[in-house]
Amino acid sequence: MRRVPPSTLVEPDRTHATPQHLQVCSIPVPHWLPSPLPMPRADFYLIDKPRFRADPLLLVCELAKRAYASGQPTLVLARSLEQAEEIDGKLWEFDEDAFIPHQIAGDEDDAITPVLIVPPGVATPDRPLIINLRDDCAPGLFERVLEVVPAEESQRLGSRERWKTYKHAGFELKKFDM
Repeated sequence: MRRVPPSTLVEPDRTHATPQHLQVCSIPVPHWLPSPLPMPRADFYLIDKPRFRADPLLLVCELAKRAYASGQPTLVLARSLEQAEEIDGKLWEFDEDAFIPHQIAGDEDDAITPVLIVPPGVATPDRPLIINLRDDCAPGLFERVLEVVPAEESQRLGSRERWKTYKHAGFELKKFDM
């Protein structure tokens, strides 16, 4: 996992230094440190299909369903408390055959909840997978981020900037039309 985006850090954060981080900083890596972590990944999901154009949060629910099925603890970074509440409701109803344990972050069950919906201003521990709906790159330590890109061309500018930031940070990048 890597702290992202490194370009936004005022001072380097050495509290989570990994061999991979040390190599990026051109510091020799001692032989006794474990091998570098795998390259982090950023997947961009471009909303294209009519069913997702009509209801973009349906794609978020599908991604959360896949994450839960694969056993990956997941954060869903919502743009607002209202959006977090909408995602919470939609996860209960979008697929009558699926059960996705989830909640809006902010209580003692956060640590045991597989899918945690995080409105702005709520601090949560890092998780390996993030579904990012915000305008900024996902903060914290993670192995993979899923960026949901709006269908409207006028709303895609932020996604392009995040793509550049992740690329500059050394992420493996992939794009999917959904």
